[in-house]
Parts: sequence; C-alpha cells; structure tokens
Amino acid sequence: MDNEEDLESLGEKLYTLIYPKHADMASKLTGMLLELPGAVIGQMLQDEELLTKALERALAALHSDNTSKPQSHADDVDSMSSDSLGEQLYELINLYNTGYTQKITGMLLEQEKKVVLQLLSDPVLLEEKVNMALKTLQDSSCRPSQEEACASDGSDQDEVEVIGEKLFALVRDIEPAHCADITGMLLEMDLGTLRQILSDRNMLEVAVLRAKSARENAQSQPQPDTN
Repeated sequence: MDNEEDLESLGEKLYTLIYPKHADMASKLTGMLLELPGAVIGQMLQDEELLTKALERALAALHSDNTSKPQSHADDVDSMSSDSLGEQLYELINLYNTGYTQKITGMLLEQEKKVVLQLLSDPVLLEEKVNMALKTLQDSSCRPSQEEACASDGSDQDEVEVIGEKLFALVRDIEPAHCADITGMLLEMDLGTLRQILSDRNMLEVAVLRAKSARENAQSQPQPDTN
C-alpha cells in the first residue's frame, strides 16, 4: 500500500511539472516516466535537465510508435545501428548516476541486439542488469592485484591532482559561487568518469548541477542540536 501511495505521489509531482509544457500529453508522458525506478524519478523531480531529457526520449518513443510502419521484431533489430542503441542505452543508464555509465553501457552492449532492445523497453530488467554490472565493476576495483596496486597508486593520485586543477577552472566558469565545494564532490568520482566529463561539456554541466543540488539538499537538512 505504501508503494502504491508513493507511486501516486510521484505521479502527481511529475504531472504538475509536465503539464505546463505538454498539456495535451501530460497524462501519457507521466505514465511512461512512472515506469522508471522510484530513485530515478526522484532524481528527475530535483533535476530539470534530467526530466527534460527523459521527456524527450518519451516523446521520441511516442512519435516513433505513431509514424513507423509495423515491422517484425527481427526487422526492428536489424534496422537499429549499434551506435543508436548505445546512445539510447547510455542516456538511460546515466539516470542511475552510478559513476560508471560509460563502462556499464559498454558491458551491456556486448549482448545480442535483441537483448539490448529488451533492456531499452523494460526498466525493471535494465535496473537489474545495471546493478549486476555495477557490482562487478566495484568488486574488480576493490581487488586489484598487488602489482597493479603498486604501479597505479602513485600515477592515479598524480592524475587526480592534474584533473582537479583542470576541473576547478571549468567548474568556476559554470558555478563560481561554490566551485571549490563542487569540484571536491566531483573528484569523488572514478578516474574514467572524471576523464569523460573533462572532455564532454554537456556531461560536465549535468554533473555540476547534480553536485550543486546535492550540496543544497545537504545544507537544507536540519542541523543536530549540540547544546
């Protein structure tokens, strides 16, 4: 019952945000987004850019359904390029904010196309696969061989310092008021993700927005009474 009430509450909040821009399709779009995991929906309610991207995908899916001619599943699989599948999968996985979006996307794209298509249309299955891939990545990163650990500790730390300097300059342009705090939060990401956001301005802006939102949420929490 609690889950049903939570879903209803999320639906009402989503509908309120969607209606001003998509009045004629607000109910349909809200229903589509409610198929996503609750944690992802919660993120979208706090991050307008994430919500906008999710709506764009939902609208594209509706447009595709309305305009494309009926075709068999085999035809559908053959007609989609790996690049197209990869882009769609990346956007969905990015909503989970795992810090390993690129790696998890690559892992899931190693499967057959029909399996990838199923992931794009089944949020529950996608969440399960993302969690499995994330566990695999975390387990492997927690157990490096002795040789790898000795070789990489120093070089990784040096690279983090270099990235930190570059990241600070970029963050300062986007959010000058809290650039130091936000840079520190971003540096908690893994090296692969840090390299990625340095080379992709859009990813960097999204990461900064998320960090800023997390910082504001933390500051808005009531402080413990020390008296």
